[in-house]
Amino acid sequence: MSLFSQIINGLSVGSIYALVALGYSMVYGIVKLINFAHGELIMLGAYVVYVTLMLAGMPLWICVILAVVLTAIAGMLTERLAYRRLLDAGAPRISLLITALGVSMLLQNLAQIIFGSSAKAMPSIIPSDPVNFLGTPISMVTVITILTTIVMMVALTALINKTKIGKAIRAVSEDADAAKLMGIHTGRTVAFTFAVGSALAAIAAVLYIATYRQISPFMGSMLGLKAFVAAVLGGIGSIPGAMAGGFIMGVVESLTKGYISSTMADAVVFGILIIVLLFKPTGIMGKNLSEKV
Repeated sequence: MSLFSQIINGLSVGSIYALVALGYSMVYGIVKLINFAHGELIMLGAYVVYVTLMLAGMPLWICVILAVVLTAIAGMLTERLAYRRLLDAGAPRISLLITALGVSMLLQNLAQIIFGSSAKAMPSIIPSDPVNFLGTPISMVTVITILTTIVMMVALTALINKTKIGKAIRAVSEDADAAKLMGIHTGRTVAFTFAVGSALAAIAAVLYIATYRQISPFMGSMLGLKAFVAAVLGGIGSIPGAMAGGFIMGVVESLTKGYISSTMADAVVFGILIIVLLFKPTGIMGKNLSEKV
């Protein structure tokens, strides 16, 4: 496979990482919470598609909408039931982290109870006919995955910078107490942020199904971890940083598998993360924050 093909494949995989990393970055940006249950929300979105498409026989577009809506609702319920009291009480970050891990294990085990632990095969949901770009055939799945991610990033950037709720999210992210004094309902703003991040996870789940054509209760674990690494690499809390981190991880992983060894891919990716953080602890596009005294 040519170098160009490897890079395109890397951008496709990196697009999925980037979408999930956007969810991590949004949640961390507003409540400083590393939501390790985010990977299981990807799994939830995938199983919604499986149930509606394979068992109920619904059209694909309805399945995608249901996956996005139900996963967004699940994200809001997670925030309301698992995190809200801890956030309101000013609980230590380690308590939130442990709670997130607990929610992750709960969702993963529920999926195993309901659907079993074995992987489920999925049909091809996107036409596989390749398109020719600069003399290189590229699958339609790859084209749609990359374009969808770019569109989602542009839409999310517009939401944050151009809308009233986006201004509220930025205000709560900067200073939640001051935002309350300005009349912003911080609880609703945080819940909306969780909903948007979860909806992006559902879109990532659909693209994952289109690319790999299988799902399992454990699919969100490594995907969520790699997306978190992408968010940290790019600068957690930064939307462009999450995208950049995802693309970098995907391309590095693809090139490593193609030219070095598939078994070394994860080691190389995590090694690059360590090197970047040694020289720039806030990530590629992260900002240095100073504490006031």
